[in-house]
Amino acid sequence: MDSVLSSPRVVQSIQSIVRIYIGLSLLEHGTGKILGFPAVPAFAHVQLDTLAGAGGLIELIGGLLFVLGLFTRPVAFILSGFTAVAYFMVHAPQGFYPVVNGGELAAVYCFIFLYFVFAGAGPWSLDALRQGKAA
Repeated sequence: MDSVLSSPRVVQSIQSIVRIYIGLSLLEHGTGKILGFPAVPAFAHVQLDTLAGAGGLIELIGGLLFVLGLFTRPVAFILSGFTAVAYFMVHAPQGFYPVVNGGELAAVYCFIFLYFVFAGAGPWSLDALRQGKAA
């Protein structure tokens, strides 16, 4: 059983699944802020010319590119920095511990995106198609 679970094909497939799920989760933040869907009361009055609006555009465009697996490494690098800045600007001033300041999600996003900077998109991606390595 261990050999099946640790086979390169399975690991790479899981890598793609994680990328798609994380990208959709971030994309949902962007669509909520920019497109108003899903309707989130905290995002109801986000304007494009504000920091939250700029963040929403980054989440929308970066999330979409990440889901598609297009330019994954540079997009992941930008998103890792974006979520680190979000943590330190929004959450850290509210307290030292992430569980207290509500910054767990931003911190987890930061490290997951950092992982993808080095790991790449996986086989189910436009990057893999462009390189002729798609599953």
